[in-house]
Amino acid sequence: MAFLVEETGERIDCLLNPETFEVSRLAGVRTRGTARGQLIGAGLADDPLQFTGGGRTEIRLDLLFDVDFVEGKVVPSDVRTLTRRLWLLAENSAEERGSVRPPLVRLVWGKTWNIPGVVTSVAERFDSFDGDGSPRRSWLRMKLVRVAESAAEARASFEEELARANAAAAPGVSPGQPNLDAGSAVRAVGDGSGDADNTGVRFDLLANDGLGSPFRWRLLARHNGIANPWAVQPGTVLAVPPANATTAATTPATGAPATTSTSTTTGTTSTTGTAVTTSTGTTATGGL
Repeated sequence: MAFLVEETGERIDCLLNPETFEVSRLAGVRTRGTARGQLIGAGLADDPLQFTGGGRTEIRLDLLFDVDFVEGKVVPSDVRTLTRRLWLLAENSAEERGSVRPPLVRLVWGKTWNIPGVVTSVAERFDSFDGDGSPRRSWLRMKLVRVAESAAEARASFEEELARANAAAAPGVSPGQPNLDAGSAVRAVGDGSGDADNTGVRFDLLANDGLGSPFRWRLLARHNGIANPWAVQPGTVLAVPPANATTAATTPATGAPATTSTSTTTGTTSTTGTAVTTSTGTTATGGL
């Protein structure tokens, strides 16, 4: 599970996927009233209602953070280091029409959940303290409210991103011959739900890390000659196409197409250019 900040493109990963995930819907219904107060019906069993339209969708989730679960050379001693960025999602750090508001985020989890909204509340309970009082484990409770997005707006944004991805696609790149060029490399993990039909590798999140937008997953798949993104095995090395790619890259000495290699284990890539490395995902890592 991760949060994608719309304005900045920042991605905030959760340490572990939540065990519970609650979605509630409040319809656009309220008790009918006047300026003097609520209207009541003396001969009615229920109060008169007013239908306002719209409604409100809320998402509540509990997340666990523990410094002992962090993998890497640098392990924080205070769990608040891991949760601070989630706290900032509830701050009024964005501007709209001259007023401030919390940043618009997208809650993304697997291929099932992709919800635009704002974080309205955050609460954190600490336990397992060090001798100096630093908390090592915390339970973070978050509440999000879905932001209204019409079907026309959603389709327009998708078509815009898809048009950009197609415009940046490199013509003449044959399947199995990635177009490598200089750039950065990113690492992604599966969500631990690998099976025969779905390896757990989120191709849209790979595209977001490598190309800056999850809508460009088709470009990443086409560039690497992949027909089924859900069948990409963890550990496969994927080349990230340059934004201005027009022709297949060649090596300076021989003019032959640049080569890439694949590996079924995590580690460094042996490509001659940009690459995305996928590694085996588990629920302990909490990747998408």
